[in-house]
This record gives sequence, structure tokens and C-alpha cells, in this order.
Amino acid sequence: MAGALAHPASSAAPAAGALNQAVAWMLPHLADRDLLLVQDADTVLNPWFAETAVRTFNRRVGAVGGVFYGEQGGGLLGLLQRMEFHRYAWEMERTGGKAQVLTGTGTMFRARVLREVRAARRSGRIGGGTDYYSLASLTEDDEITKAVKTLGYRTMSPAGCAVTTEIMTTLPKLWHQRLRWQRGALENLRDYGWTRVTARYFVQQFMMGFGALSFAIYLAYMTLVLCTYGWPGLSPFWTAIGLIFVVEKVVSVRRAGPLAVFVALLMIPEMLYDLFQHAVYFTSLWGLVRRSEEKWVAT
Repeated sequence: MAGALAHPASSAAPAAGALNQAVAWMLPHLADRDLLLVQDADTVLNPWFAETAVRTFNRRVGAVGGVFYGEQGGGLLGLLQRMEFHRYAWEMERTGGKAQVLTGTGTMFRARVLREVRAARRSGRIGGGTDYYSLASLTEDDEITKAVKTLGYRTMSPAGCAVTTEIMTTLPKLWHQRLRWQRGALENLRDYGWTRVTARYFVQQFMMGFGALSFAIYLAYMTLVLCTYGWPGLSPFWTAIGLIFVVEKVVSVRRAGPLAVFVALLMIPEMLYDLFQHAVYFTSLWGLVRRSEEKWVAT
């Protein structure tokens, strides 16, 4: 037996509250082995999503999340988001379909696991309140991923569980969405602390910050060199490194189509997009350090 729930596209606390009410209504009608599908209202599942997810479950897998792709439209900004999502899907495929986040766009849970999550919250084993989804988290899908893993279950996102979801069509909307995602991820790590489950996430965040800082220093250095000495010419070593970087960028988006490959070859649009993402990261980190309270609107 399986149940299905849809919730608003916003992943702010009100969505978590609505999900808690819906899950509480559905679970009494489900046996422990039954499955419950949660998805965003702005998301379309591929025809094989449910079949693939059901086949993926076993005693060790507690939840199966979707592999999200962006809808068409949005001009260059929409294309850059679709390229980003394709790279994320490519990385998950390379890691055997292990889910980093049980995305709110579409995730199937074992009913027993959701009951265990609530019981663990109420006993104090994990935080986030006393219900299924945490009302304290800006990104309840990221938080419940850590909760499920903390209980000892695996989370998977097989390629067959593809979903198509909304993309942000303006920079302000994208800024608010990504700021919420990033700030929520950092706050979840702060709340959970360093554990066997979160260690990898801490390392990922550190590497993200290190990469962003290194990129900023490199751009500042190159600007200084160009303004002081002019064009320094081509270095065989750094040219080779650059070519490897471009090849990786192109290969990882080849399934997104010829236009995505062309934009990847241009490099400049994605460099600007990366700078945008870096600004989001440091703004989120600064907000976390200052413990500023953020109020989010639905995007």
C-alpha cells in the first residue's frame, strides 16, 4: 500500500507544519512496510518514479529521493540552473545513487521510518521538535535526511526517480531560494553537530568555502597582474589545467543538450554564476555567525 502527499513549493517552516499535519493524517492508515510519497506541488514525476523507488527499498534503505531537473524556460538564468541540476544528477550517478538530500521535490518514505523519526525526536535522540518534519529548520528536506541517516538507514536517489521542478526566473528569486537552502544547510549542521552522519556534510561545506575563497583570491590576483604588468602570456601548465577543467564542465552537462555544452565551453557565464553562488555562501555564513533571524517568503 502507498500514500501520496503534495506540499507547497516553499520549503520554509509553514510547509513543514502542513506536512506534519498531512503525515499525521495518513500514517494511521498505513502499515510499517507501506510507503508514503511526498512531493512539491510544482514538480512532475517521471512515469517510472514510483516503480523505481519501490524496487530500491530494502531493509537498509529508509527513503528514496528524486533526482531533480529544471523545467524549460527562464532564458540564460534558467539554463544555468538546469546545467547545475544536471551536474548534481551526474555526481549522484557516479556515487551509485546515494542521496545527499531527500529532496522535497519528490521523496518516498517507509512508513515505519517516519514513525521512528518522530519517536527519536520525542525521546531527544535527535532534535527538531516532536513531530515528523522539523519546524525549526529552513530546509526541512535536508534536516529529515540527516534524521533518517542518524537512525541508521540509507537514503537513495536512483536515476530512474527523475523529477522536473520549477526554476527561478529572476536573480532576486534565485537569491532568496539559494540563501534559504544554504543557510538551512548550515543551521542543520550546527544543530546536529559533528557525528558519523554529518562529518561528510561538514567537509563538503568546508570545501565549498575553501573553493569559493580560493576563486576570489585567484580573480583578485589576476586582476592585479593584468593591471600592473598586462597580459602575462600562456603558461603550458595552467593551460593544461584549464583544459581539464573545461572538459569536466562540458562532459557533466552533455545530457542537458547542445546549448548547455556551448555555454559550458564559453566559461564566462558559469564563472559569473559561480560568483553568485559564492556570494550566497558567504552571506549565509555571515548570517549564521551573527545569528541573524531570517524571514523567508515563498518563491
